[in-house]
Amino acid sequence: MHPAIFAKSTPDKTALVMAESGEKLTYRELEAVSNQGAQLFRSLGLKPGDVVALFMENNLLYLPICWAAQRSGLYYTCISSRLTAGEVEYIVKDCGAKVLIASHGLAKVAAEVAQLPVEHFMVGGTIEFYRSWEEAAGAMPKTPIADESAGVDMLYSSGTTGRPKGVRQPLAGLPIDAPNPLLFLVQGLFGFSAETIYLSPAPLYHAAPLRYCMTVHRGGGTVVVMEHFDAEAALGYIAQYKANASQFVPTMFVRMLKLPDEVRLKYDVSTMKSAIHAAAPCPVDVKRRMIEWWGPVIHEYYGGTEGNGLTYASSADWLAHPGTVGKAIFGELHVCGENGEELEAGAEGLVYFGGASTFQYHNDPEKTAQSRHPTNKDWSTLGDVGKLDADGFLHLTDRKAFMIISGGVNVYPQEAENLLISHPKVTDVAVIGVPHEEFGEEVKAVVQPADWGEAGPALEAELIAYARAHLSAIKCPRSIDFERELPRHPTGKLYKRLIRDRYWGKRDSRIV
Repeated sequence: MHPAIFAKSTPDKTALVMAESGEKLTYRELEAVSNQGAQLFRSLGLKPGDVVALFMENNLLYLPICWAAQRSGLYYTCISSRLTAGEVEYIVKDCGAKVLIASHGLAKVAAEVAQLPVEHFMVGGTIEFYRSWEEAAGAMPKTPIADESAGVDMLYSSGTTGRPKGVRQPLAGLPIDAPNPLLFLVQGLFGFSAETIYLSPAPLYHAAPLRYCMTVHRGGGTVVVMEHFDAEAALGYIAQYKANASQFVPTMFVRMLKLPDEVRLKYDVSTMKSAIHAAAPCPVDVKRRMIEWWGPVIHEYYGGTEGNGLTYASSADWLAHPGTVGKAIFGELHVCGENGEELEAGAEGLVYFGGASTFQYHNDPEKTAQSRHPTNKDWSTLGDVGKLDADGFLHLTDRKAFMIISGGVNVYPQEAENLLISHPKVTDVAVIGVPHEEFGEEVKAVVQPADWGEAGPALEAELIAYARAHLSAIKCPRSIDFERELPRHPTGKLYKRLIRDRYWGKRDSRIV
């Protein structure tokens, strides 16, 4: 359950390849490079329980550095490459990092945090105050350090509803190849094995891509990392590398489906056996079309960086329960009302997981307390709203923080978003609440049109009429603004907070 094992049994097998450039590392090379990184960490005085921070875009050394930290008993905090210098500084300080490793492609922001009191390294080049990671690690022995123990990631939420929160799990001083629950899970649900060729289309600093790529390495498979996501390129890489597993977010599916038929259908995706998706509920029509196109290989789960529970739905589950994110397979599900009372099937409320692992938000006991149920403190929530059907399948309806209160009526915008994204003239959409003197808030859609030349009153009227033909009036946007591009996290999550802030400014509001 560690790439070190496969460095001995299959040393010449490709462990990692960058999709666009074709750069590769075999398991033998991955072992050597990660050992050198571990040796460097020890030479800097880092001991088990210390923290290193990575601020890089996807590159060949990203995963080897994470493996170096893992085999050194360290926490490794992977920071979004889209953050500002102030946001990077906040995370580096908050996690208590002793080392910051940046990439030359992010040199502008890295230069702004060069004065932080940590050791600074850079991959792919250097700037003032940063040492070359390749030179420093390359001078180290390729043999394991004497005191190996298992480290773990310490990741931060994406900050789509507020400031990022760090999730820190306790270290137990386990061997580096100790049994790994995620490996057992993906082997059982998705058929991962040493034959897995896993295409990773998302940034490695996000929890799911990072953990799944490292889990593929634990099982001896091959990881193909895309430098950045592009819908047609992803289809091309599936065909080129004969990928048989991958993980997407619904936005990626939408962009694949909106490719012209002559483009998307020319690529052979028949090797794909497990196309996993998560991070956000998938519009019903989008998922149905993906299953029709790729076959019953679409798997879905719902969980969070916090690791407090997990649901799962196969294609068959979903077709029998359209819109579901699955049944609980880790922890049990509870849907609760405003006062914490447990609700019956079909009633909408805040979703809690119970009976699984608990978590703490690092340096934020208030946020930790807010995640707990009012009376059952072993139950915790990720802040999502949903309902259970009669068979125990969970259907998510929105995030509580995105709720719009218009004239005293609670409106969850996801339903309108799922409808509008299906319109052929819409590339992306966010539905938000904006200030209204009489109702407090009114529903507005912010749309990225497929053709910017069509943005204007006629398209606004067309989309509002389309919404009203399918949804009750209270759920429909009263107005639509157009943007050339919505602020999405590269993982596909929408920074809705940034959109709402434009309309609310400094007003007090429970949703800002």
